[in-house]
Amino acid sequence: MPANWTRLKDHRAAQGDGRISDLFDADADRATGFSVSADDLVLDYSKTMIDAKARDLLIELAVGADVEARREAMFSGEKINETEGRAVLHTALRNLSGSVTVDGQDVMPAVRATHDRMSRFADQVRSGAYKGQGGKITDIVNIGIGGSDLGPLMAVLALAPYHDGPRAHFVSNVDGADIADTLAGLNPETTLVIVASKTFTTIETMTNARTARDWMAARVAEPAAQFAALSSAVDRTAEFGIDDSRVFGFEDWVGGRYSVWGPIGLSLMIAVGPQDFDRFLAGGAAMDAHFRQAPLTRNLPVMLALTGIWHHQICGYPTRAVLPYDNRLMRLPAYLQQLEMESNGKRVAMDGGDLAVVSGPVVWGEPGTNGQHAFYQLIHQGTMPVPCEFILAARGHEDDLGHHHILLAANCLAQSEALMRGRNLEEARALMQAKGLEGAELDRQARHRVFPGNRPSTTLLIQQLTPFALGQIVALYEHRVFVEGVILGINSFDQWGVELGKELALKVEPLLTGQEAPGHDPSTLRLASLFRAMRG
Repeated sequence: MPANWTRLKDHRAAQGDGRISDLFDADADRATGFSVSADDLVLDYSKTMIDAKARDLLIELAVGADVEARREAMFSGEKINETEGRAVLHTALRNLSGSVTVDGQDVMPAVRATHDRMSRFADQVRSGAYKGQGGKITDIVNIGIGGSDLGPLMAVLALAPYHDGPRAHFVSNVDGADIADTLAGLNPETTLVIVASKTFTTIETMTNARTARDWMAARVAEPAAQFAALSSAVDRTAEFGIDDSRVFGFEDWVGGRYSVWGPIGLSLMIAVGPQDFDRFLAGGAAMDAHFRQAPLTRNLPVMLALTGIWHHQICGYPTRAVLPYDNRLMRLPAYLQQLEMESNGKRVAMDGGDLAVVSGPVVWGEPGTNGQHAFYQLIHQGTMPVPCEFILAARGHEDDLGHHHILLAANCLAQSEALMRGRNLEEARALMQAKGLEGAELDRQARHRVFPGNRPSTTLLIQQLTPFALGQIVALYEHRVFVEGVILGINSFDQWGVELGKELALKVEPLLTGQEAPGHDPSTLRLASLFRAMRG
């Protein structure tokens, strides 16, 4: 293990059984000193075992990995996705001014032109100027998978208070139940279907798209006339029957899980309108500026990434829970699962060698307070600490339900405090004594009520979940993943692990219809045989 990693491990070992609460006792200003802010976002990482020396060593790690130089290489259009020979420029999609050069060409005029075309089309759909074949469009169905689904779905749900356009629906799973349930309540004559696939070959997406076209054809004369495509494969979209005016493409330097800022965000733009979509972009651009300009110790993405490195690679905690105390962020944990685990779930370093340290953690979570009645038991009293990342807005959108929001916020802050503080045996015994228990039964019951505490958490506090704030949050986590990947020495922008199962699925499919398909293991052959028998 490299020396800078070893020093961090040694420091963590030297902390021994020290408690987070002891750090507050030793530093009355810790809550301020171990938090960073940008605009109205505040990240508090004081409820962790990161002390001043750990922070210095973590910053050394970032400096040693050349994070700042790699950051500028990304923003300037260098081909930092080395295994695919591509630039990484999702940031350009939300930077509607200035220039960015790739292979000697400024890419921003084309980015702005596509954005303007999207805005005009969104306005046409929202106003009724684009009528389809049955009057004004009332519903849109986005068909995609992975980043072509998780990003816009997450954002549409998050910005529900800003919806004043057609209702937005999403289909991703090739399971026929997904598209059947989604289309069941819709009118083909007033529905716009958006097919999101850069290559227009993604098997799940195209299977669903053809099913949607058949559904549309049962009621309208020209089914493809009520389709739009988010794709760069104009030859294939033309074969499908979609007019070029409703095709919005993007370059290979935009990865799927980073693509909500551009054409993949069309469903969001139609739902909330181009102005609020642009506010979403502005939030992302503001976080980009902060990421590029703030010193490392005051940099939100850097410090969030270093906290993640501390917990996973140094402390050895295998998972990370993202816990938004905002019901409209219900799909944010799933979005971040893909962002983190597809980006940094690697085992090979940029130079082709094995990684010297473990790669990314398992990311999971649910919104509060629902999770409190599900898995918080394990978080509080399980045998393995789970670092928690709380997200809380100071204000909700329902002013007449302000008492709900106060209760929500109280629960969020109480959970992070309880995780750190815990409850010792003496406190538990006193609690049971107050209930009248004595002797062995008192001791037995008290032990069940002990909380070890000393469990780390961060809290991201925002003023309100607006389009601008959502843009900040999404860009914050994108850059966090980037910083972690640079420190780990991996390429966060390819995803070869997605490919093998997809390739084998094409070879397994014939087995399920009774055809010969050589080269499969005995278990797969038997399961396929049982599958055929059960289908009858």
